Amino acid sequence: MSVLHLLGTAGDGGAETYFVDLVEALGRAGVPQAAAIRRHPGREARLKAAGVPVRTLPFGGPIDIVTRTAAAGFAKVQGAKVALAWMNRAARHTPRGPWARIGRLGGYYSLKYYRGFDHLVANTEDIADWIVAQGWPAGKVSWIPNFAAAPPDVPALDRAALGTPADAPLLLGMGRLHESKAHDVSLQALAKLPDAWLWIAGAGPLETRLQGLATALGVQDRVRFLGWRADASALYRAADVCVFPSRYEPLGNVVIQAWAHGLPVVAAESQGPKALIRHGKDGLLVPVDDPDALAEAVRRVLAEPVLASRMTRAGEKRVAASFSEAAVVARWKALFADFGEG
Repeated sequence: MSVLHLLGTAGDGGAETYFVDLVEALGRAGVPQAAAIRRHPGREARLKAAGVPVRTLPFGGPIDIVTRTAAAGFAKVQGAKVALAWMNRAARHTPRGPWARIGRLGGYYSLKYYRGFDHLVANTEDIADWIVAQGWPAGKVSWIPNFAAAPPDVPALDRAALGTPADAPLLLGMGRLHESKAHDVSLQALAKLPDAWLWIAGAGPLETRLQGLATALGVQDRVRFLGWRADASALYRAADVCVFPSRYEPLGNVVIQAWAHGLPVVAAESQGPKALIRHGKDGLLVPVDDPDALAEAVRRVLAEPVLASRMTRAGEKRVAASFSEAAVVARWKALFADFGEG
């Protein structure tokens, strides 16, 4: 018996990274699993290294007649009791069968893709409430947050490797180079922080535009565009402040990761971060699209080490209580047990 995970996206992003993190964590907890994914050599290698059987499938558009049939065959071979669909594309291709179908939602997705599913899992309480408000039965919705972990054996990245002064205040921005992540706001804030440097870790369609904005603002020498990185822990440990000005953010996994790494966080009060952060206690919140406020909050963190230390300790406690690997995996195992897989 096993849990069959289905992931239909091919790119690199926070959801895809967390997909592998959770599969690995469930494996460490003894949950038998298999995965049907779109071809992605890096993900395939990590899953196979974790002992997870992998089948690559097209996960194409409406005329794709291969994926659902092939996924059903793979589920039968693996003795699946649960088919867990990660996001809409996977849900569209999740086959019916003698297994329970569970959808995992990390945003306010159209529920049409989940018709006939046995259960939905939201990664924030607000998304869970929203699902019920759409008419989904409350007894068929669970809230299970993402977990965050800071591997103890990963050192900080040497700033010199990225041409960054060892003594400069270093800001870290994490996330896709997309309008919703508001990296442009971070660049505008950097222009008001003449001694600070900024690393932006992420890939996406706005890279050229953001590089042009950095040049127009005169901060290009103090910005490093790092692209997609697999060494997030090393980046968190190298920085002084995590800046997270997203315009739209249903969860804010970066906030949880910053807490886990003991890094002070300043975030825009979009939906996810606003629900997570207790302003002044475990982070600072600023208005959306306000580079002046973002810069001022960063100045405050840098100028008040007692405040920064208090917020990081509080964040670490939040992770231990609610967002640790053990706490989150226990909730998934309890859910799987409800459907005959535990």
